[in-house]
Amino acid sequence: MSDAPYLLIDAGNSRIKWSLVSADGAPLANGAFEHAHHSTATDDAALDAWSALAAPSGVWISNVAGLPVQNRIQRLIDARWPSVPRTVVKAQAEQCGVRNGYTDPSRLGSDRWCGLIAARAAYPGEHLLVATFGTATTLEALRADGMFTGGLIAPGWSLMMESLGSHTAQLPTLDAAAARAALDRTRSQFATDTAAALSSGCRLAQASLIERAWRDLQADWRADVRLLLSGGAAHEIADALEAPYTRHDSLVLSGLALIARDAAARHSS
Repeated sequence: MSDAPYLLIDAGNSRIKWSLVSADGAPLANGAFEHAHHSTATDDAALDAWSALAAPSGVWISNVAGLPVQNRIQRLIDARWPSVPRTVVKAQAEQCGVRNGYTDPSRLGSDRWCGLIAARAAYPGEHLLVATFGTATTLEALRADGMFTGGLIAPGWSLMMESLGSHTAQLPTLDAAAARAALDRTRSQFATDTAAALSSGCRLAQASLIERAWRDLQADWRADVRLLLSGGAAHEIADALEAPYTRHDSLVLSGLALIARDAAARHSS
């Protein structure tokens, strides 16, 4: 097995995160950059961040942001390491101890698949409900034996607020920063100004979805289920939860690292 590091890339709908990890999975460097339409300088910033990195033995990519983003990532890699092998991860029927219960396993998003693999590795032998808060809020039910039995997808916290602002005449369109500021101004979920009422209401909708799914899953499986939270809005939603939870803030990148190590091990055997 090569001792060279791996470059891991998590391209989500909001931004692109990356991490350089050693062959044994230890983090060496990490960062994030915006999608190209946010700024014309983002490519230069990404290349500047990568300029000091050691050459990776391979690049492992989870991309749920579409073909233009994939092409952009490939161009950036070519500009820095034109000959480095790269793998675009897709969900499999079975990988790294996780079995995929989707009717068509390949239709499961690569970010969700990587998250499931990381979650199982972090909490082996436990039933898990993995809640990830990004542009969408996703829930994954993962049994202790590694069987992913299915999931739920709902609009994310920011998308809920954006939708209300876009489709009503008198409600503001709040981004996450404005929503967080509004929440900081109120001590009750029953708010006394519109921005706080909007952000608090959407946050409570998220928390209620999570808690209902968690209770139903425990009743269905007749067993304890660990609630695992990840994603950009996890902190805000966690503040509204009454159910016990565990935080894991780098599920996709952790899953990519495990997939890369597994592939290297199989290649060397």
